[in-house]
Amino acid sequence: MTEFFKKLAGIDRRIIYLTVFLATAIPILTKKTMKIEPLPEVKKAYEYIESLPESSIVMVSIDYDAASMPELQPMLETFLHHAFRKNLKVIMLGHWALGLPLGQQALEDIAKKYNKIYGIDYVFLGYRPGVAAVIINMGKDIKSVFSSDYKYTPIDSLPIMRSVKNYKDIKLLFGLEAGAVGDAWIQYGYARYNLPIILGTTAVMTPDYYPYMQANQVVSVIGGLRGAADYETLVGIPGQASIGMLAQSVIHLVIIAFIIIGNIGFLVLRRAKK
Repeated sequence: MTEFFKKLAGIDRRIIYLTVFLATAIPILTKKTMKIEPLPEVKKAYEYIESLPESSIVMVSIDYDAASMPELQPMLETFLHHAFRKNLKVIMLGHWALGLPLGQQALEDIAKKYNKIYGIDYVFLGYRPGVAAVIINMGKDIKSVFSSDYKYTPIDSLPIMRSVKNYKDIKLLFGLEAGAVGDAWIQYGYARYNLPIILGTTAVMTPDYYPYMQANQVVSVIGGLRGAADYETLVGIPGQASIGMLAQSVIHLVIIAFIIIGNIGFLVLRRAKK
């Protein structure tokens, strides 16, 4: 019996790595999903977006790059499906230059599925340096910051922008945050201009934004892969986040199992030595 526990406590690490790899890869490759009960904060975000009248203008801020893509890109794609399905009009910009191509690609791909027209139903403004200055000055006049879109087309010539002067004409800011830009949106966009904000954040940052939500300084927060999967569930379009949640859950169970096995082996062998 002791020999069995010696083997149990000394499992070859290559077996552990292989088990972890298979536990991660199989759910992703088979594209299976799991049933999820959405969190209250994600329901609140979904219901707020649902309550927006048709043709409302919403602004999306791309404040992440490829490192946070697994968590935040599914949130962006789900939001764009949600917005275009409700015939909301989308203005996209970003404060992370390296992440903007991710936003632009998703915007163009999903707009095409809903037969939306650039300049009428959506616009991509691009990037301007200076986070605080950009957010503050857009609250006065968006054209003072973005006189043209990313193609250098004057925004006055775009039908979607003719009725938009500043945040008073924006019904929602949906910020996808992997850094501190979310704080700037709250401190300048909400505090100075009362801009309604929903933030999609990486899991590691989510706890930092709950106090803002509890103080009603943001409408709600969608946090991490779990939040993205919840949002996909509510919108009814299971995607990469829903698939990733199953893989994440399986690998957590595998790791817990290895920890229990290792501890049992350690305790039995220690008792045998006595």
